[in-house]
Amino acid sequence: MSNKLVQGYEVVIGFETHAQLSTQSKIFSRASVAFGAEPNTQACAVDLALPGTLPVMNKGAVERAIQFGLAIGSHIAPKSIFARKNYFYPDLPKGYQISQFEIPVVQGGEVSFFLGDEKKTVRLVRAHLEEDAGKSLHEDFIGQSGIDLNRAGTPLLEIVTEPDMRSSEEAVAYAKELHKIVTWIGICDGNMQEGSFRCDANVSVRKPGQPLGTRREIKNLNSFKFMQQAIDYEVRWQIEQIEDGHAIQQATVLFDPDTGETRAMRTKEDAADYRYFPDPDLPPLVIANEWIERVKAGMPELPRAMAARFVADYGLPEYDATTLTQSKAMAAYFEAAAQASKQAKLASNWIMGEVSRRLNADEIGIEQAPVRAAQLAALIGRIADGTISNNAGRQVFDALWTGEGQEVDALIEAKGLKQMNDSGALEKIIDEVIAANADNVAQFKAGKDKAFNALVGQVMKASKGKANPQQVNDLLRSKLG
Repeated sequence: MSNKLVQGYEVVIGFETHAQLSTQSKIFSRASVAFGAEPNTQACAVDLALPGTLPVMNKGAVERAIQFGLAIGSHIAPKSIFARKNYFYPDLPKGYQISQFEIPVVQGGEVSFFLGDEKKTVRLVRAHLEEDAGKSLHEDFIGQSGIDLNRAGTPLLEIVTEPDMRSSEEAVAYAKELHKIVTWIGICDGNMQEGSFRCDANVSVRKPGQPLGTRREIKNLNSFKFMQQAIDYEVRWQIEQIEDGHAIQQATVLFDPDTGETRAMRTKEDAADYRYFPDPDLPPLVIANEWIERVKAGMPELPRAMAARFVADYGLPEYDATTLTQSKAMAAYFEAAAQASKQAKLASNWIMGEVSRRLNADEIGIEQAPVRAAQLAALIGRIADGTISNNAGRQVFDALWTGEGQEVDALIEAKGLKQMNDSGALEKIIDEVIAANADNVAQFKAGKDKAFNALVGQVMKASKGKANPQQVNDLLRSKLG
């Protein structure tokens, strides 16, 4: 669903994303957060809220929140407060969730990305630390439900945006960029299937220029594909309801991938319903400037800084630089190929083109690419120095990818792909083509460019595709005067 109006309505989307922080233990206890354990084997007395237990803040969780704030240009609060978010649910042992409300640790910031060729920026409201709840397990075949408290107390960073997105494509592009950032800096493993990166989309529609419409929150979107499908369905549903004269009720909804539809789970609560108040068991979280500076010193080069360097050092367009920094592995592959070949733009074109096409077709990451960066550099070098044409280069690339050979030069020789760069032999072919195609020569001299292309085609055919196209063009134009 594009940025254009949908049936005369403007789409408004905001996001809340829960990123599970990559600590070894929980946010307020020493219990493990390892995925896949038997139910209720990783929940200690603190997680179970047994009488007399007290929470103790996990320093590693705080440092990861600081890293995120630095990565997106946020303000890191020197003092933030933990609050109790009160609600009842069977998998919430304490009857409240420890979170942050009025003063979060990360405030403001922004996430920028490309949607096609257009650069977009989404403003962030905040990112706050909180604990996860447990999990309800419903065994429909025996008609029973169980509670697994292994996740209770798992450290989360909830990242909240302004309602800045105007289409499902834009929302997915934002989610992918955020996913890239948290995995790049190592604060979250980003595993959506295991629940490490969960997105909630707040969706509403309105007539242009009107106040914001009533939003419905689509909970726990765990794939980018389902995210787009869910938002598109929700937008269509809301417009149909309004057009039929019905008011939209604020609600929390779930997306069913089997039916492709959203369905209401419960009416949506407001902050007042949770009766937030400061947690008396936790002192304010104080973050000194020295701590922030220590964290900053240990940060990796960020994607946006690396993209800017690619533009400055390699002369790449901003779009190329942003695309090549979608992952650390992709960026490293590009740099290795560009430095070895001394052909940065050609390396960028091949990685964004043939390499990405084959990765997508084989459903693998660039870490598993059969063609190493050094091999691609050698291939690019042979194209740049005129040894082979682009078309011949694709044949060599395919052979490298399928394991026909490992050495670029050996494959070029074996397949007979070397371009004809001998000007004497090429001039002889051109002379023969000119003599045999008097009509095309006359048409070209009369101003018809298509006739020239026909002559080039005849030369390439006569040379069995081995002639250097640029050399053919130059020699042919010279001879035709």
